[in-house]
Amino acid sequence: MLPTDEPSKIPEPEAPHRKPLGPGALAAVLASLSMLGPFSIDAYLPAFPNIQATLHATPLEVQQSLTAYMLAFAGMVLWHGALSDAFGRRNVILVSLVAFLLGTVGCAAAHSVHYLWFFRVLQGVSAGAGVVVGRAIIRDLYADAAAARLLSMVTMIFSIAPAIAPVLGGFIVKYSDWRTIFLALAGYTVVLFIFCYRRLPDTLPRDKRQPFNPRYLWRNYSQILSSPLFHLKTGVVAFNFAGLFLYITAAPVALPTQLHLGPDQFAWLFVPAVGGIFLGALAANRIAGKITFARQIGIGYIFLLAAAGTNVLLHALLPPALPWSVLPLFFYTFGMSVAAPGATLLALDLFPHIRGTVASVQSFATTLLGALVAGVLAPLASHSLLWLACGQLVLAMTGLALWLTARVLRRKIRA
Repeated sequence: MLPTDEPSKIPEPEAPHRKPLGPGALAAVLASLSMLGPFSIDAYLPAFPNIQATLHATPLEVQQSLTAYMLAFAGMVLWHGALSDAFGRRNVILVSLVAFLLGTVGCAAAHSVHYLWFFRVLQGVSAGAGVVVGRAIIRDLYADAAAARLLSMVTMIFSIAPAIAPVLGGFIVKYSDWRTIFLALAGYTVVLFIFCYRRLPDTLPRDKRQPFNPRYLWRNYSQILSSPLFHLKTGVVAFNFAGLFLYITAAPVALPTQLHLGPDQFAWLFVPAVGGIFLGALAANRIAGKITFARQIGIGYIFLLAAAGTNVLLHALLPPALPWSVLPLFFYTFGMSVAAPGATLLALDLFPHIRGTVASVQSFATTLLGALVAGVLAPLASHSLLWLACGQLVLAMTGLALWLTARVLRRKIRA
């Protein structure tokens, strides 16, 4: 565990010829790896009708391609961190990029919805490595405020993906077809693999790697999963994000039916949401080290609950209309990004010797809840913006309840 907030030198135990990346470059690489997830989800949402027509599938079958991806993502994300603790951060990222490329090319070549499901699963099992291992890399190199600043910088860069992915997907499907979306994503993956192979260092030396055997893994996962504080702090991030993900996964139905938007107009939803993520991450970056994580999370919840409550009130009193139906999302995601770095790091620091595994379980919880939202809540609420607003408010309030409970439990443990 690092004793200061200053960045440590990136270790180069396996490739001393590889030049260390500075904080800005490292943030850009980790954000680019994290972008595989939103590109895999958001870019093809506007293409749902096109996929349905081409593959002769029902709307539900196409929707389930997203659910298949999310469930596979959630299942494998539980293991990326443990694998990186045992075999090194860089190795896991490179192997995952190869697997993701195969899945993406397979999606582009799919001739039935069932083949599309299969290759979406392959994408799902590999796309989460960047998010999980990236968090472990940050915590390998930085402590406290410095880690929070780098994590918020990654979020700022990463936030570009959810903004441009549906817009690019909409334009591609308008002037080409849905297969081109996956081919473009394959090209992005190739470029990313080449850069990571040449420049990404491994921040976990061999002498600090953990055994990869059933007994050791069982002990580590049992230690994490038996911690009430871990569940509470992880739930804060998961439920806050679920409030946004509810809107993202409902977009293919809600935007055309409720706001009468076409496939190339999804920016109405994603630009305010991503603008809030970017500015919230910028604010978190600026205040890191100046206030406590607890106060930072509290400020985030002021924005989260005010936005979600206003959203419910607007749709209870007024019919859906632009821009008011999407404007509250800006303030919601702003608060979400302010609260996320502190809550994430507080959970990681509960088990500093197995940060990769902790990051895996964190991401698993967030993704599993996202899959439930996509498969259950979004289909139920997507035909009413009022129901979407109510769902978002309930999810945010649940996150706040978990945070307050964690604080009470922490005080009891210290006493």
